[in-house]
Amino acid sequence: MADKLSHKERTRARILDEAARAIREYGSEGIGVATLMKRAGLTHGGFYAHFENRDDLVAHALDRMRLDSREMLARYLGERDAAEGLSALIDYYLSDQTRKLVDQGCPLPALTQEARRLPAAARDQVEGGIRNFRGQLEAAFTRLGLENPSTMAASVLSEMVGAMTLARALNDESEASDLLRSSRLELKRRLGIDELPAEH
Repeated sequence: MADKLSHKERTRARILDEAARAIREYGSEGIGVATLMKRAGLTHGGFYAHFENRDDLVAHALDRMRLDSREMLARYLGERDAAEGLSALIDYYLSDQTRKLVDQGCPLPALTQEARRLPAAARDQVEGGIRNFRGQLEAAFTRLGLENPSTMAASVLSEMVGAMTLARALNDESEASDLLRSSRLELKRRLGIDELPAEH
């Protein structure tokens, strides 16, 4: 029985991995059950052994993506010096590499436009992700000794998500890169961490 349960859990995780990638790339409306199961190498009929319906899948996939974001933030803002961690986070989040890896990374650039149209459970996951990201930034800004860390966190989060959303909307590679570079430089200047070397 333990082996069967373990296999079922692995299968469910595989479906959620594919769903998370598809949602990041195409949005929640771009995810069809049949196509998703094919991408996961599974039969369509097996879907209902793991999820009640498509809305249930989307909510669980968003929860998975929220956990991914928590891990990302912990990697940069957890145990590191606040200034160093923030600088590294900005470099990573607003990089050309992240821009091109649409099916990976933070889900907020892909989801903010459609969040209001999501089912209630899925929207709760998006809102939880926004609150967590803002809270982690606020804690880092507090450690950094910035004034009004809550207001600054809301502003910085908005610029990071907005800059990546705009950069991904541009067809011109050079223009997209310049937009991200400008945002990185300005954010670091505002936070007083512009003298730190970029992390590669």
